[in-house]
Amino acid sequence: MQHIKNVNNEVTLMVDGVSVTVPEGTLIIDAAKKVGVQIPVLCYHPDLAVRATCRVCLVEIKGQKKLKTACSNEVWEGAEIITNSKVVRDTRKTVLELILASHPQDCLQCIRSGNCELQQLATTFGIGKPVFESAINGEKKLPIDKGNPSIVRDANKCIKCGRCVAVCQEIQGVGAINTANRSREYEISTAYDKKLEGSPCVFCGQCIAVCPVGALYEKNNTDEVWEALDDEEKHVIVQVAPAVRVALGEEFGMERGSISTGKMVTALRRLGFDKVFDTNFAADVTIMEEGNELLGRIQHHGVLPLITSCSPGWVNFVETFYPELLSHVSTCKSPQQIFGALAKTYYAQKAGISPDKIFVVSIMPCTAKKYESSRREMNGSGYRDVDIVVTTRELARMIKEAGIEFRALEDESFDDPMGISTGAGAIFGTTGGVMEAALRTVYEMVTGQELKQLDFKMVRGLAGIKDAEIDLNGLKVKVAVANGLKNARLLMEKIKAGECNYTFIEIMGCLGGCIGGGGQPITSQAGAKGNRMEGLYQIDRDSVIRQSHKNPAVIKLYEDFLGKPLSPKSHSLLHTHYLARKK
Repeated sequence: MQHIKNVNNEVTLMVDGVSVTVPEGTLIIDAAKKVGVQIPVLCYHPDLAVRATCRVCLVEIKGQKKLKTACSNEVWEGAEIITNSKVVRDTRKTVLELILASHPQDCLQCIRSGNCELQQLATTFGIGKPVFESAINGEKKLPIDKGNPSIVRDANKCIKCGRCVAVCQEIQGVGAINTANRSREYEISTAYDKKLEGSPCVFCGQCIAVCPVGALYEKNNTDEVWEALDDEEKHVIVQVAPAVRVALGEEFGMERGSISTGKMVTALRRLGFDKVFDTNFAADVTIMEEGNELLGRIQHHGVLPLITSCSPGWVNFVETFYPELLSHVSTCKSPQQIFGALAKTYYAQKAGISPDKIFVVSIMPCTAKKYESSRREMNGSGYRDVDIVVTTRELARMIKEAGIEFRALEDESFDDPMGISTGAGAIFGTTGGVMEAALRTVYEMVTGQELKQLDFKMVRGLAGIKDAEIDLNGLKVKVAVANGLKNARLLMEKIKAGECNYTFIEIMGCLGGCIGGGGQPITSQAGAKGNRMEGLYQIDRDSVIRQSHKNPAVIKLYEDFLGKPLSPKSHSLLHTHYLARKK
């Protein structure tokens, strides 16, 4: 059919009898949203390229015999789209029944029950029990891959939509999982069907974030936390990463990006933690260490560019794919690990508690943090820095299990001294935040002058790679910020080719940084990362102190315990080394 194109690059069409005008090139699924119609999807995700494999989004087009997929077909001038005819409803229902015939009927035991897109669609279409004979009856149950600290993969629940493959390959550029075989044998798999731990997987958890069902999910460590909380011999403390407080509320029906810091602290105390501390404090310490490491490398002609090391997914990536560039990565531990090391030493000393009685729990937006905490080298004090890591989603489940009405909680504050932080620590949770926090401190360290304008807006935003040139009183410093590992790869290739003139690079493994981490509340709504990012910048704007080196608790830490940044004690506790990983 010859479609008529509008000279103003807009087209007017009818969706279910309602006229709508949209830009030329708009997909049917997006045009339908303009008139308040949500077309069901499973393989489609707004952050990924269109694949049109599941066929759940089929619609009828007047004048055409075959149904069309709404996620992959564009509208045109004069089109008449019908999304709610009997043939459309019956076809979608049949497609869902066929998918369910190959899917375990164990929703009550599934971690995604209540937040499963397939379950929700089955409810919407009134599918109570399988119509078709189950294709999995009599078939051997596939083994569940749970041999790593971060991610569980249950191929029995996979609906083969391909979202996980797309994010792993197209967004992250890792390629740990792929499609294999054809026809009935078609499946999602790793190379040679290895377990994730034996694959190039970096444990970022982005596959979990896009999976519509329970085929991929984080390793559940909530039982270990409950057990520790019930142990009267243990002094159980908790730290909370900056990005958690702008996402946790979503699990309780609050608006995306809502700041729930005070309610979160109250909930953690209600759960039974002895002290509730803030990873933002450790983020401020990170700036002290990493900022001085950067200055040292500049002044003494060390390896440049210096690359941040806060994101464990990124660290796993560079260890796997670019081990020859590990000398560029900051030796500074991530804020999570810095907190753990200080909790077992500095806090233990101040509180008069033996380190072997202190149990450190981390609440993180990231599944790779579970792997990071288990690394052998993360025990500079002689004790494991962090004992257990749970994600934002796991914390939400614990709060619900305890029957706490999160939205009704009064606000409470973090405990001293490791609960005192700055706006610079808060913005660690978004892409560009570590760079901006570092620049706020490094500028005053180099120039000896007060920084009048604290906002470095040129490194903000969700662009894949951002760069800027900063004038430090005559010293020109070129910096770059990348989020998402495919973007990181572009910068690594420049360094390898000798074409990189940056001095300092921030890399976050996930799109948007920690706000888009693999342990955050799952959503397929576009704009969620932007809402969470704005929440963090609001916390920064509201902070009394916005520069890490002005944090009074950090100043006292160095006066009383560490001496100075990069001191022998700092190196022993707060710095680490990296190892090449097999692909």
